[in-house]
Amino acid sequence: MNQFLAGGFLRNLLAGMVAVVMAVVMVPVTAQDQKAEALKMDRSKILSQPGVFGVFTTYKWLPEWYELSLSERMDYVSRVMELIKKHEDSVLVDVYLTAGLGGRSDFFFRIHSLELAKVQTFLREFRQTAIGKHVEVLDTLIGVTKPLNYITKERLPELYAGLVSATYTGDIPRYAIVIPVKKSAEWWNLSFDQRLVEMKVHTLSTLEYMGSIKRKLYHSTGLDDADFITYFETSDLIAFNNLLTSLASIPENKYHVRWGDPITLGTILGPEKIVRVLAE
Repeated sequence: MNQFLAGGFLRNLLAGMVAVVMAVVMVPVTAQDQKAEALKMDRSKILSQPGVFGVFTTYKWLPEWYELSLSERMDYVSRVMELIKKHEDSVLVDVYLTAGLGGRSDFFFRIHSLELAKVQTFLREFRQTAIGKHVEVLDTLIGVTKPLNYITKERLPELYAGLVSATYTGDIPRYAIVIPVKKSAEWWNLSFDQRLVEMKVHTLSTLEYMGSIKRKLYHSTGLDDADFITYFETSDLIAFNNLLTSLASIPENKYHVRWGDPITLGTILGPEKIVRVLAE
């Protein structure tokens, strides 16, 4: 075999080997991958799609935090905002201020992702930051979004139409409220049709408040000690109080073995303001 033919042979052999290796190591694109690429942490899509994990973590400053200078605190908070930016392709992070609205906590995260492991990675890196070393973790709640289970177009078309057409018309929400809920074994042992009756009453009790209160539900059974995480946004806390009073008076309420404990109330702040406020 002459040198030219040998060189061509070797090049072809090498190319073939590379092709084989690439075929072995390349992972096929799955439906989940395609979904992740399509959403790409688009806020409006992430907050409206089923199959998205939501994690709530609540923190309290350790006393040593207040011994730092203001410039140090500002620098440390800014680094956390850089961490949020670093992970923006895989997690969507919102920060809420609770200091002054309750003695237990100072702020909390609400984090969304298509993969729970991505949230775990972000939180592990957060705990390694200077802020992460100056806080105590008080609570962590984990859930996932799902399509409507009871009030569907097929089962209750009129109520479904009223539910999906209810539009928030209030001011830009200033407050966020997080309430974990756990149902009793008696609830889960009701037939589906019996639970449907209860949820119909539940939904009818909420419709009049949807113009002033936003609501989002996360399913937690098997992922957390709760069964559900209910998340609300509003600027009208009186309307919110009236909504919860209404829900407390319906038969479904007797199936709750945990409702709140804790209830977390925080203010909604933009990224720029949260840096300044957290550092104060």
